[in-house]
Amino acid sequence: MEEQIQTVTRLIDIAVEFGVAYGLQLLGALVILLIGLKVAKWTGRRVMRLCELRKIDITLSRFFGNSAKILIVVIVVIITLSNFGIDIAPLVALAGAAAFGLSFALAGPLSNYGAGLVIILTRPFVVGDTIEVRGVSGVTDEVTLSTTTLIGEDDERIIIPNRQIVGEILVNSDAHRIVESQLVIESQNDPEVAIAAIKDALSRFDGLAEGAAPQIGIHDFNFGGIVIGLRYWVPSRRYYLTRYAVNQTALAALKAKGVSLLPAGRAAIVTEMAPA
Repeated sequence: MEEQIQTVTRLIDIAVEFGVAYGLQLLGALVILLIGLKVAKWTGRRVMRLCELRKIDITLSRFFGNSAKILIVVIVVIITLSNFGIDIAPLVALAGAAAFGLSFALAGPLSNYGAGLVIILTRPFVVGDTIEVRGVSGVTDEVTLSTTTLIGEDDERIIIPNRQIVGEILVNSDAHRIVESQLVIESQNDPEVAIAAIKDALSRFDGLAEGAAPQIGIHDFNFGGIVIGLRYWVPSRRYYLTRYAVNQTALAALKAKGVSLLPAGRAAIVTEMAPA
């Protein structure tokens, strides 16, 4: 029992001596660290704000803001460690060796950061653009060093590793997407009447992209029918909603003019005979 008490007493003495010797240093280091983190956060926001005021792209603004924040955090950590008399040089060498080793083990994930830097610097797309890559499409919501986040029409979040974007065929349609659809009218109908009816209906349709008039014309000829093609731009966030509404409007316009569509059964036969 006495030995345990003596052990506890020695530990308390050591703690008191450590507190007396390094207490002020520890307190000062914590204060410096907290202040530095606050300054880093404020600087990051300030740099981002200045970039936005100078009309710099939002993606680059975020990159510059985060870079400034990380730089200040690194400086604060170095100052904090130096208060305890810790030599930074061995730590830097160790970090370099560790990074070199991890670069082989994490070649795939690390390549995302290199690709992200390429995207940020070359800016093939920016936040708010509608892009299509590797079979997925959506409105660009955020671009980081590792991933790009898209928002689909149903508000789903699509997260793409940046290395899956760089080097791929990328379609950037700004804030809109194009709709290309076809309908087949029977050959006895006048195609000019059908085209005029659809054009008139779409000219009064509210919801298409401004500045790009719909393109409507004879797309092709089919056995027993004439293929009418429609091309028009719609806001990306309302792609399917607008497309379905336009289809309904076009169908109603054709019915009002007495234009009949090719029956589904005959259309199926035409599809089977087409290759021959």
